[in-house]
Amino acid sequence: MTDLIYREAVRADLPAVIALLADDVLGKARDFTEVDEAYERAFAAIDADPRNQLIVAEQGGDLVGCLQITYIPGLGRHGSERSLIESVRVRSDRRGQGLGRDLMTWAIDQARQRGCALVQLTTDKTRTDAHRFYLSLGFVSSHEGMKLAL
Repeated sequence: MTDLIYREAVRADLPAVIALLADDVLGKARDFTEVDEAYERAFAAIDADPRNQLIVAEQGGDLVGCLQITYIPGLGRHGSERSLIESVRVRSDRRGQGLGRDLMTWAIDQARQRGCALVQLTTDKTRTDAHRFYLSLGFVSSHEGMKLAL
């Protein structure tokens, strides 16, 4: 998809990004569709942190996808950095057209260029389509992830 533009999100993108997060079976239950103080704080923190990037995919002037990349330093893997990818979304009317694959391939390439030893992500156990998608990109279900909601 040569007409896709990937760039770091700016504050003006925030309403479209949170709409993407909420336009999802699981997102409907945990995200809102209007920018509030919590989203403003979170965006400011991501924007100020050089190890975090909120990336948007733009096509024809429309924001059609997003993801967040966090670069994590660590002692494991001989002191290598790893890339954590979260909040991957493609606008519902654009799904199934290869945009998600292009977006993830771009993010993986960014990690590779940065010298990361691995790219990791978590995906909800109910997202069987997402599991197939990530496996097709070469991800391996090698660990059992755990979360504690606070």
